[in-house]
Amino acid sequence: MIGTVGRRIFGVRDRVLPGPVAPGDVLAETKGLRVRLGGAEVLKGVDVRAHAGEVLALVGPNGAGKSTLLAALAADLPAHGGTVSVCGRVATDWPPRELALRRAVLPQSATLSFPFPVEDVVRMGRAPWAGTRLADDDDRIVREAMAATEVGAFAARPFSALSGGERARVALARVLAQRAPLLLLDEPTAALDLRHQELVLRVCRERAAAGDAVVVVLHDLGLAAAYADRAVVLDGGVVAADGAPGDVFEDGLLSDVYRQPIEVFPHPRTGAPLVAPLRDA
Repeated sequence: MIGTVGRRIFGVRDRVLPGPVAPGDVLAETKGLRVRLGGAEVLKGVDVRAHAGEVLALVGPNGAGKSTLLAALAADLPAHGGTVSVCGRVATDWPPRELALRRAVLPQSATLSFPFPVEDVVRMGRAPWAGTRLADDDDRIVREAMAATEVGAFAARPFSALSGGERARVALARVLAQRAPLLLLDEPTAALDLRHQELVLRVCRERAAAGDAVVVVLHDLGLAAAYADRAVVLDGGVVAADGAPGDVFEDGLLSDVYRQPIEVFPHPRTGAPLVAPLRDA
């Protein structure tokens, strides 16, 4: 048990745990968001919403503003204009400990300075819950996160000894262990083989089905079309399209955005859009 002094030290007394989330609730939102980096305006008035129960894919060419938007939604980058809200409250108004209970972030690269065992790295995701009544579930939640990402077989190995793809899956397991209702994932499939790309996107769908809002930056438009409920196409820091992949993944739009001739056609079995560069025969 944590006594009165411990509660003051760890901020347990003042922490408000997340309440229940209903399907369709807006868990993250930007209005007129503008972000400047290095003197350049990277986001130029972006309006985006992430709803509980959906996978939202952020797509677009390099430099379009995808990672910047994700970082702004995480309250890791300041807005120079407009607003960012998380769970109905301006993101910067959340105390850090309470924000960590509501959103979990997977950055593009996962690095650690010390050779922590894999299981300890995943367990770091439980840190925001320390001292709460839900901390009793830590062991079970860590095991479930490791099983979902198929990293249990090397739980005792040092993180520094893993391949890039293995590290990416361990980092995702840490995010899952955090059990926040808003998941913000920056290129989670970049270092993965085909099997594990599919695994990660299935995990995204499972979390959305369980009621979470999942925002994921993807370069693979085929994965976005197959797994996302909605896609936001960014181009030059503005939203070029926002809607179901079947509606917004259109030859002309994608060709214009990517500056590359692209063709979109239905999958012969599922009907989901297949996206491919248009090549000479």
